[in-house]
Amino acid sequence: MSTSSASRRLASFLVLTVCVVCCECQLQDFFRNFLRIFQAGDGGIEDTDVLLEQYDFIIVGAGSAGCVMANRLTEIPNWKVLLIEAGETETFLSDVPLMASMQSRTRFNWAFESEQLTTACLGLERGRCHLARGKAVGGTSVINFMLYTRGNRKDYDMWSEQGNHGWSYEEVLPYFLKSENCSTCEEIDEAYHGTEGYLNVEHPHYESPLVKLFVKAGQEMGYKNNDPNGKYELGFSRVQATMKRGTRCSASKAFIKPILHRPNFHISTKSMVTKILIDSETKTAYGVEFLKNKKKHVAYAKKEVILSAGSINSPQILMLSGIGPKDHLETLGIPVIQDLKVGYNFQDHMAMSALAFFVNESITVSDWSVQNPIDIYNYISRGSGPYTIPGGAEALAFVKTKYASKTNDDYPDMELVLGAGALNGDIFGNFRHLLGIPDSTYRQVFLPHLGKPSFGIATVLLRPKSRGRIWLRDANPLSYPIINPNYYEKEEDLATMVEGIKMAIAISRSTPFQTYQATPNDLPFPGCDHLLLGGDEYWACAARSVSTTLGHHVGTCKMGPRADEQSVVDQRLRVHGIGGLRVVDGSIMPTIVAGHTNAVIFMIGEKASDMVKKYWRDEVE
Repeated sequence: MSTSSASRRLASFLVLTVCVVCCECQLQDFFRNFLRIFQAGDGGIEDTDVLLEQYDFIIVGAGSAGCVMANRLTEIPNWKVLLIEAGETETFLSDVPLMASMQSRTRFNWAFESEQLTTACLGLERGRCHLARGKAVGGTSVINFMLYTRGNRKDYDMWSEQGNHGWSYEEVLPYFLKSENCSTCEEIDEAYHGTEGYLNVEHPHYESPLVKLFVKAGQEMGYKNNDPNGKYELGFSRVQATMKRGTRCSASKAFIKPILHRPNFHISTKSMVTKILIDSETKTAYGVEFLKNKKKHVAYAKKEVILSAGSINSPQILMLSGIGPKDHLETLGIPVIQDLKVGYNFQDHMAMSALAFFVNESITVSDWSVQNPIDIYNYISRGSGPYTIPGGAEALAFVKTKYASKTNDDYPDMELVLGAGALNGDIFGNFRHLLGIPDSTYRQVFLPHLGKPSFGIATVLLRPKSRGRIWLRDANPLSYPIINPNYYEKEEDLATMVEGIKMAIAISRSTPFQTYQATPNDLPFPGCDHLLLGGDEYWACAARSVSTTLGHHVGTCKMGPRADEQSVVDQRLRVHGIGGLRVVDGSIMPTIVAGHTNAVIFMIGEKASDMVKKYWRDEVE
């Protein structure tokens, strides 16, 4: 029996068990809803039977931006488009929002790791940062925590001020709205949301008592209960997530499934692009080489190759193709076609996700608490209950520490994410595996509190000053690249994170949370137990030891004018000095936004699609 068949039989058995134990069960409705969830998650995307030798556009990578590009370019009937993806089609097992952290253990994760750092991830497994990246049709939107935030208007205005004309907030906002369908959202600033896009956005279909406590605590601190994607970002709110009727709405489901009938759209999965073909004399991209079924294939592009492989794979492919730092490529024996700062400018959001707070009533969520038949039944039958909490995140806050700019009232430097549970409730180990928390740390810090009702508040460094870099390990395209994120290289980043941790603790001690006698975990992290527990030095040590990436890797193919020596692509996302080649994904961000990045990458895909259409408009018309 295949793994897929076994999973389906297990799911069916689970359904039958719930039906038996739930006396209020209405079998017909139950099985109809179960079938909907089952089919929604079952990929349903098959490779094109016969690939053409030449296409108008070849898109490399079916992540969030690549899926948008494929959808929008195939709107032109006479354009033939090939989408190439190294991973496979997602399954129904990736659909359950609460189980998001489990996806890091699946084949849908590239499972990159950083080099050993001297500034961060010191207490994680093997002293390396886990860098989860999606390897599937849908990319990282198949394995992420689904939170939908766009950052701050100042982020985009800064991009524009750096010479990237067309990327100001007012100019990118229409593309956020174009993608989005937030028609069932509540308590939102409606003028800043779309209701007709492919990408469904909604609130979780469950709310623990913690959410109202969190919002009230924010009000005590002087913050409003607001829509972070509305006019003002600062404030506390329930999360908005890329979900539909309580299940994950990935880029694949949103943008690829609706266009599978288009005859001008072809897709090839389990296909790893190893090189972009570039004419060394004209410096024009004309196709790609890729491996599929252990054989080398070539596909040619009449108009453009669009690289949407993400902030790790895109710079890797460019460098393998001869576009990158001259001295680095020459060292590896790769002929240099264009000398550019590919792989530089790596940015990310670091998060302290290991804070645990205990309460005196069972109002939280843990691996054990959601095993009861009612929660399972409610999810399968109604798309409701705690299983709809995206990665366990119920609410968030965008706030300012003492290090934030004093000249702009609405520009946060810290995010606080309220988790419905904490690591001491991570019985099955999925969350700590995602983070890279060693078993020894878990046994010392969290296991003694096993079974206690607990919640978490993750602190997120929104505007890091530190910059990292990606190199090729060698000239073998199957080798993982060398990644040095350089987290906390700037002391100001560490100091800001410490302030965020102190804010999280202050929230737990606020009047609203004392309704349930909330108390922070007082067991020290290994390697920091010689310091005064709760002091700034202790929290700085803890942050360097166990804070982790939020998976928002961006910046490695920086967008900027040619005069900017660090830039790789121009404002139209065309690679400097190379014809017929664009990069369209999170790697083009000049600076990381003060928010989660997935929504931004959807926007980048939407805007790039319009730019490509405009460039080739004569043929369209």
